[in-house]
Amino acid sequence: MNNKVERSHYHLMLLPGILLLLIFSIYPMFGVILAFKQFNPVAGIWGSPWIGFEHFRSVFNNPLSFQVVYNTLFIATAKIIANNVASLVFALLLNEVRIRWFKRTVQTVVYLPYFLSWVILAGMFKDMFSNEGLINKTLGLMGVDAITFLGSNAWFPAILVGTDTWKDFGFGAIIYLAALTNINPNLYEASAIDGANRWQNLKYITLPSLTTTIILLATLSMQGVLNAGFEQVLNMYNVVVYESGDIIDTYVYRLGLSQAQYEIATAIGLFKSVVSFILIGVSSYLAYRFANYRIF
Repeated sequence: MNNKVERSHYHLMLLPGILLLLIFSIYPMFGVILAFKQFNPVAGIWGSPWIGFEHFRSVFNNPLSFQVVYNTLFIATAKIIANNVASLVFALLLNEVRIRWFKRTVQTVVYLPYFLSWVILAGMFKDMFSNEGLINKTLGLMGVDAITFLGSNAWFPAILVGTDTWKDFGFGAIIYLAALTNINPNLYEASAIDGANRWQNLKYITLPSLTTTIILLATLSMQGVLNAGFEQVLNMYNVVVYESGDIIDTYVYRLGLSQAQYEIATAIGLFKSVVSFILIGVSSYLAYRFANYRIF
């Protein structure tokens, strides 16, 4: 009894956080019922008439919706693969560096872009990839005609993937660098006695030791396959590249805020949330199945 009284102030300290969660996270979720109603601004969300799954039918009957889903899956999958591969390769290369000050300097430099917002980076990349930008000027010196990178449906997805990888691979390498420190150094000493070179150490010791980490990160990445980077795409795309660059989040943003189609935007957002929830469950199961990783 005394312990309960003594701990009561800890429970009271939770109240502000719980209230904020209820007000700003739980209560707004009731807005998803808009996906099942014919919204009337005068009657409000609760007073508007129910129409069932009509908005979902119109979404699935719209060819543009499938184009947006395809763009999202393609860009997100390419980003996941590129980020994981670049982070792993960078960590392996950095692990071979023996000059400590140089190693720390490189680590710090590649981490920095991760902390910059896409508002800043998008402005930089727009200048670099414009017709008069650094890339086209460099190509011009080599006799190559200017390319409209940000106005080409062929180039735009590659630019999204490349710039996102450049921003995140340094930070993503932290986990691989931490995993590399857990490899038993006696293995390398034994291999040196046997006459193994660095390539053989990498092939027979380092990569097999990282297998669990690689599988874990790859499976956990699955839950983000419908998140292709709203901030990046919104700040970098334009009307010309909607065909290849419009993803679910930007499509919902344009429908909801620009075209005032609140019900359709809510239906698409709800569909994405349900699929993402399923993917989180699947990735968590796979992470437990192949890497013995569990959250609870």
